[in-house]
Amino acid sequence: MKRVCTFLCVVGLLLPGSLSGQAAAPVVDEKSGSAKNSVSVYDRHHQPLRSFLSGEEMYQLPVPLHEMSPWILSAVVSAEDRRFYTHRGVDPSAVLRAAWQNIRARKVVSGASTITQQRVRMQEKLPKNFWGKIREARGALSLERRLSKEEILQDYLNHVSLGNLTQGMQAAAQYYFGVNAADVSLAQAALLAGLIQAPTRLNPLQNPQGALARRNYVLQTMLKNKIITRDLYDLALSEPLGVQKGRRPFDAPHFMQFLFQQNLPSLVRSTLDKDLQLYAEKALQNHLRALTKNNVTNGAAVVLDNASGDVLAYVGSADFYNEFHQGQVNGVTALRQPGSALKPFVYALALQNGLTAASLLEDKDTFFEGGFRPRNYDESFHGLVSVRKALANSYNVPVIKAAEPLGAARIWQFLQDLDFKSLNKPADYYGLGLALGGGEVTLLELANAYATLARGGILRPVVFAREPQLQTDTPVKRVMPENIAYIITHILADNTARADAFGLNSALHFSFPAAAKTGTSKDYKDNFAIGYTPRITAAVWVGNFDASSMQKVSGISGAAPVLQDILSYAHQKYPGENFAKPYDVFSALICEESGLLAGEKCTHRKEEVFVSGTQPTHFCDGQHASAGKLKISFPVKGDVFTYDPSISAVGQQLHFQSIGAKEPCVWKINGHPVPGDKAEMWFPLKKGRFDVELSCGTERDISYFSVY
Repeated sequence: MKRVCTFLCVVGLLLPGSLSGQAAAPVVDEKSGSAKNSVSVYDRHHQPLRSFLSGEEMYQLPVPLHEMSPWILSAVVSAEDRRFYTHRGVDPSAVLRAAWQNIRARKVVSGASTITQQRVRMQEKLPKNFWGKIREARGALSLERRLSKEEILQDYLNHVSLGNLTQGMQAAAQYYFGVNAADVSLAQAALLAGLIQAPTRLNPLQNPQGALARRNYVLQTMLKNKIITRDLYDLALSEPLGVQKGRRPFDAPHFMQFLFQQNLPSLVRSTLDKDLQLYAEKALQNHLRALTKNNVTNGAAVVLDNASGDVLAYVGSADFYNEFHQGQVNGVTALRQPGSALKPFVYALALQNGLTAASLLEDKDTFFEGGFRPRNYDESFHGLVSVRKALANSYNVPVIKAAEPLGAARIWQFLQDLDFKSLNKPADYYGLGLALGGGEVTLLELANAYATLARGGILRPVVFAREPQLQTDTPVKRVMPENIAYIITHILADNTARADAFGLNSALHFSFPAAAKTGTSKDYKDNFAIGYTPRITAAVWVGNFDASSMQKVSGISGAAPVLQDILSYAHQKYPGENFAKPYDVFSALICEESGLLAGEKCTHRKEEVFVSGTQPTHFCDGQHASAGKLKISFPVKGDVFTYDPSISAVGQQLHFQSIGAKEPCVWKINGHPVPGDKAEMWFPLKKGRFDVELSCGTERDISYFSVY
């Protein structure tokens, strides 16, 4: 009698008006939209990056219905609810059949739940008894009134449990077959559809025979329901099970940690470029292996899209899983001393306050206020040098000469305008040493500041994801004139100007338009290289998270090769034209030794860029050249160079230069005169030790260097 009542009560659910005034519980949490779902993060090209467990401890990668293979839709409907598209949430025929089967068997052998009913049961966690079936059916009818069949099916296929902590077809397809749900074959779709019945018992990794039998049964129902032909059935039947324990994506772990601190929706389309991310990780690891002997154990890198501020790559350490070298520390946001990497911004401010790229600054041993006595990396001084030469070669004394009239307070405020929030102490705390990186900043702050130069002086907030709730309200603003940003970029892209310190074929020399700068802290604990094209900015740090010093590693030998590799790859993916010159910037031919317009007697001429109205107005008469004792400014005594046989000899030449020279002059290499009478010359690189002598009139200077 009880079973008959059950049968009649279930049939009664189908009578008109039986659900008047009733509404099913929402399929998702309508307040957050995702409280019960896992969080799935994709890259900018929809490639999966990472899934976080849901509140139910499941992995889920929801995708729209059109991004699932039609075979999945057909297989699931055929196996679970073949009249899905015609019923209104409860299938009367299935109810009657199930009730009759249950009465005959004197136990529950069929539930007759439609796809809609199953989705309600998933959401509501209904008990598997009579009253649970009543609530399930009523909820299904209500759900069908609110949603279309396509919406219900999409929701179901994204939430159905398919074993091994996978929820939904996309997560399962990737886990079992290593493909997206859009790319599964007919046989694979049948296997996934078959797992719905009993994902634990039919686990294909533990019970392949059971899973195979269920797959073949689903194929048989598809054939019986005339969804597939006999040929397709035979072909799918012959396909091996082909399952493998999948690798759940766990890309960009530091980026994900940073992102997960936000209030995330269930589906996040991040700004990352997965291919670029993986390449940057590998490039960092490869170059660090060569630096192990120099006590370099870690590094970080970040790549930005200049136009949007999007983060394209975010590498927090060389190996996230390396506990010995503290791999889980995030090097992108860690505070580090930037060294010379802040110099371009000091010069940018100085150019706004009277200096030009041709202005001469004295590089000599100098004591500044408070006993501050900066030294150059090469442990020598270079006399009068132009702003271009001083910045390109990263000389320390000239930048303090440029900073002194500005004062620490103005420099600090300008860096604040550039969004260096980490410099949170008063300006007096840093003093003029701020110009040499005497503070702590993050790699991300440096990258965005250089991207500001690339954007012509426009500061944009860094963007991590496309979702509106993850956007910052930081305004886009101009922080320096476009013409000043261009001149700084022009200097940083001048490979010839930096040849004195770095040579012509350094890691900062790119085969495409690019500007670059290095920075090294005074105790060699931090090593930076930042470079940018009109489209992309990349920043690299190498060092040690335990704060130990590196051995014989500078920006050009540590971080710069990593930058060269990453920026070159990024440029291939995001090519750009040359840097656009503002309308109010023009070129003039000047005398390098005086900074004046080049006259007839000037022997060292160079084309320089100026903001309109700041160019020199007088011509050099040959008497304004730097006075003082003759000195070979390059190569510096004791310099060591490396000859690379894989590189063309044309690209491996040293540019011998001098200061205080009055031509004609005579160069001698190992005692042998070199043809020519100029105060500079080019020397083809070859292995050995070389003594250099320069004689101009009665003055003479010597130097020496070695090539290995």
